[in-house]
Amino acid sequence: EGHTAHATSDGALDDARAMLEQYASLCEDLLAMPVMKGVKSPSERFAGAEETFTIEALMQNGWALQSGTSHFLGQSFGKAFDVTFQDQEGKQQDVWGTSWGVSTRLLGALIMMHSDDAGLVLPPRVAPVQVVVVPIPPKKNDEEGKAAMEKSLDDLVASLKAEGLKVKVDDRDYVRNGAKYFEWERKGVPLRIEIGPRDVKGGVCIFKYRTGSGEKETIDLGDAGKAASAGLEKMQSDLLEAAKERLAAGITMNATYEEMKEALENDEAGTYPGNGLFLVPWKCDAENEDKIKEECKATIRCYPLNVNEAGMAEGKKCFYSGEDATHMALFGRAF
Repeated sequence: EGHTAHATSDGALDDARAMLEQYASLCEDLLAMPVMKGVKSPSERFAGAEETFTIEALMQNGWALQSGTSHFLGQSFGKAFDVTFQDQEGKQQDVWGTSWGVSTRLLGALIMMHSDDAGLVLPPRVAPVQVVVVPIPPKKNDEEGKAAMEKSLDDLVASLKAEGLKVKVDDRDYVRNGAKYFEWERKGVPLRIEIGPRDVKGGVCIFKYRTGSGEKETIDLGDAGKAASAGLEKMQSDLLEAAKERLAAGITMNATYEEMKEALENDEAGTYPGNGLFLVPWKCDAENEDKIKEECKATIRCYPLNVNEAGMAEGKKCFYSGEDATHMALFGRAF
């Protein structure tokens, strides 16, 4: 969260938009969560702000989640709190302000974005544990095997940490291996590595990623660190691409109001049958916006920046009133 004061309107507006880009990059680069960048409608705007920029993410059930906002406050808050500065001519002027932030709801977005029926799925770049190593110990009286296992395990962990990976060794002897596998899968750890006596003798270990085909891979111990690093980067990329595909497939373009109403009016979280977001031509009208919310529980998530800056609404009629459109609006159900 941040609050800034500026000498000019342009300076404050540039800062508000720059922070929106920072939040969008955070979501995409670290959380593997693509977002729609846009402007809130006047009725959804932060109270007292002149403009509210937002990032909106599409969850797997077809509902949107506002994931961060950045507000251009104009001079209203500076005046309200008597925050001034001395300009180059020595005169006191009211500052131009911004306010921006993300909250713990971003954690909810991360959980809902990637997780599956087996539990949590965490993108590798933000996982507190990126690799869990589960050693399968040799027989109790096999001292030679224990020594070989200890050396191989130490070398394996060292190679993983040399790649900058966050590693945990689960050597609890009171928990069955199958229970360990289930626990770490449910907790969303991106990569599980198994190593047993036969693997040690063969100079290999077994990789099992949290996502993907679900197949186990046999990896040479000497290559484990670099293989894990490359594999986790691929997992990060694959999660982002899958989420981008869901977002693209989840937006219906230029639907009629009746088509949107039919799709959304009875939609409840968890019963998502198809596209959840609707990008439509719209004439900015708070009264009509309220009517749509009452009729089918849909709200304007934003006026997307890319399509509106490209003039996509020009020459089109509002899908609700039939009047000349002022914006392309993104409607949908939201958390």
